[in-house]
Amino acid sequence: MSTEQAYAFDNQQEGELPASVIKHVSFRLGEETYAVVASKVHEVLRVSEITPVPGAPDFILGIINLRGNVVTVMDARHAFELPKTEVTAQSRIIVVEVEDFSLGILVDRVAAVVDLDEQTIETAPQTGQEAGSLFIQGVYNDDEQMLILVDFSRVMEMIPRA
Repeated sequence: MSTEQAYAFDNQQEGELPASVIKHVSFRLGEETYAVVASKVHEVLRVSEITPVPGAPDFILGIINLRGNVVTVMDARHAFELPKTEVTAQSRIIVVEVEDFSLGILVDRVAAVVDLDEQTIETAPQTGQEAGSLFIQGVYNDDEQMLILVDFSRVMEMIPRA
């Protein structure tokens, strides 16, 4: 997948795939490759100006205006306790649907759209109580690569309650 443009995902499958095959959008954070279910992805954007929100948790970078809609942007590196890096020309914001709102996820770069057979997805290993482990759904491993499968629907659990 070329990362030189914004992508809109209509979540329609091309051709007939077995029912157990699920499309995922893969992305990189450092040397690791992660993937999110494509049906949750609304679009992929170049990084634009992110307006900070006073009092927001550390993992929330701020908000962006997406065609008149406010989208909260989360730093995926922070959520997975990775060192902070500068935004580059390769950086992207993946806009995902979480419950009843859109959430932008800042990633180092988008890699590809991949078809994964859910029967070959392994259960996520217990990695402790870190915030990032909230999002890890499973692991896909083949001879070529290992993908860490994530689901950002539990993001609200990271926000402290008053």
